[in-house]
Amino acid sequence: MGEHHYLGYYPMPGAQLRYLLYHDAQLLGGLGFGASAWSLADRDRFNGWPGPQRQRNLHLVLNNHRFLLLPWVRSPNLASRVLGWVCRRLGADWLERYGYRPVLLETFVQWPRFSGTAYRAANWVRVGLTKGRGKLEKHHQTVLPQKAIFLYPLRPDFKAILTR
Repeated sequence: MGEHHYLGYYPMPGAQLRYLLYHDAQLLGGLGFGASAWSLADRDRFNGWPGPQRQRNLHLVLNNHRFLLLPWVRSPNLASRVLGWVCRRLGADWLERYGYRPVLLETFVQWPRFSGTAYRAANWVRVGLTKGRGKLEKHHQTVLPQKAIFLYPLRPDFKAILTR
């Protein structure tokens, strides 16, 4: 990640799962999932989330912090196939490790640098854009590139669970 992902590598805090992708002994790439963003207006509106429900159920949303296929890996549709595979597997893996099952995934795609083609092909839904402020900006200034917000429900009743 540190060498080939445009955002580099940094340790993720808290609960997390990471996947390395191999074909035989050849490393193809990796993915990382962990804590979701604290507050995202477009995601929260999509979920129908008032503040107390968001605070109570935010742990049921995971963020796909990193997704990388190494630059020399060439295989048609591999990115969307990998996303489909990990979406089918992640709930059970998270349950085994942390004792509960997430119901929704989120990710950010830097817009317009990337269009999110692999996410859309894997049935993720674009629900809006970030404000470009980042989690540490205190003065409501746009200091970072805006990112498209993509969501992937892991259960058909995810909204009912998140708004309980």
